[in-house]
Amino acid sequence: MQTSQSIIQNCKSWQRETSNSQSNVTSTVSSLLNKIQHEGEAAVKEFSQRFDGFTPEWIELKAPEDYGLEPEMLQAIKDAGSRIKAFARFQKDKLTDSTYMDDCGEFGFRYKPIERIGAYIPGGRFPLISTALMTLIPAKLAGCSERIACSPSAHPAILAAASFAGATAFLKLGGAQAIGALAYGYESMEPVQMVVGPGNQYVNTAKQLLSQRIQIDVAAGPSELLILADEFINQEWIIADMAAQAEHDPQAQSLLVSDSLELLNSVKQSLESAPELNSLLENQQIILLKADDISDMVEFSNQYAPEHLLLADERIEQSLLNNFGSLFVGENSAVAYGDYCSGPNHTLPTMGTADRSSGLSVLSFLKVQSIQTVNDKGRQKLSAIGEKIAEAEQLVWHQRSMAVRSQ
Repeated sequence: MQTSQSIIQNCKSWQRETSNSQSNVTSTVSSLLNKIQHEGEAAVKEFSQRFDGFTPEWIELKAPEDYGLEPEMLQAIKDAGSRIKAFARFQKDKLTDSTYMDDCGEFGFRYKPIERIGAYIPGGRFPLISTALMTLIPAKLAGCSERIACSPSAHPAILAAASFAGATAFLKLGGAQAIGALAYGYESMEPVQMVVGPGNQYVNTAKQLLSQRIQIDVAAGPSELLILADEFINQEWIIADMAAQAEHDPQAQSLLVSDSLELLNSVKQSLESAPELNSLLENQQIILLKADDISDMVEFSNQYAPEHLLLADERIEQSLLNNFGSLFVGENSAVAYGDYCSGPNHTLPTMGTADRSSGLSVLSFLKVQSIQTVNDKGRQKLSAIGEKIAEAEQLVWHQRSMAVRSQ
């Protein structure tokens, strides 16, 4: 078992190592994006051929039923997508425009969707169906009029998922060049205003470098799971949960924290008895941590700020847990459900950023705009307040613009 302080220090060390190894990637991606900005389509096609071996292609989307998927797979996509839609609609319904009135006038805010967004869907050995659903559905529910799906994979399941999720176009293009094409425009596609979706270090770096030009979602890091558990938890279930999150990435981590030494020793023995699980333990992808008491468990959780937090200890009140990307309450609530089909979004903050940021949601695709309507009484009252401040700041024309209204 490790101490809580050593775990946090290890995480910080990993972040520093990642930062130090990032300089070459940043330089490479910066040069790539600069070439795309100045040479446009030709550069995008060149990089796509060089890195992925194909020319970018616009693919016209068909109905989900027209991709020849097995009926069970098609139904799973529809069922998962319907649950994600339901949760996104629930979020949207809570975001209502609002105003109030006082003696100076009427003041309020409204929500307006970002018009054009790009959803990056990684390729790889397996089709990332869930990414298509999780990125495109909330964008559609938010009201984004253009939703460009972009992926190096044209797997039928990805195309079916993108179609069901409401993509308005699909561009077969991957890597950092895909992010550049979305941000700067490609052929008849205008530049988008926002890019969401996970990717490798080159994709993530491209998003970061372009973040002053476009809005991006959370900065993606290795997957994280923290489990707070008592001795009554189903050990087979939580072992499967930890292994599931660890398989996302060689740097992914799953932590089990408990004040029950009996539980931790029993889980450790189970892990050591299975070679594929013991390797995760040895590589510190699975970490077992002994807490002194439930207060210690809560404190560690709030400091660690995990991407996924599984609360399987009835002694701990949810309200005490402040920092997490998504909270899974009770041992029934497998984090894998959240990855695919329970409804809430699986694009979540990692590497401790859950103490200050949120996961992807309908709100991510909306602008909050304030509105002010000042009446005759208000212009006199507000002038009397504002002129004094403008005078102190020595902003002459600010003062004058209010003074001429105070008559």
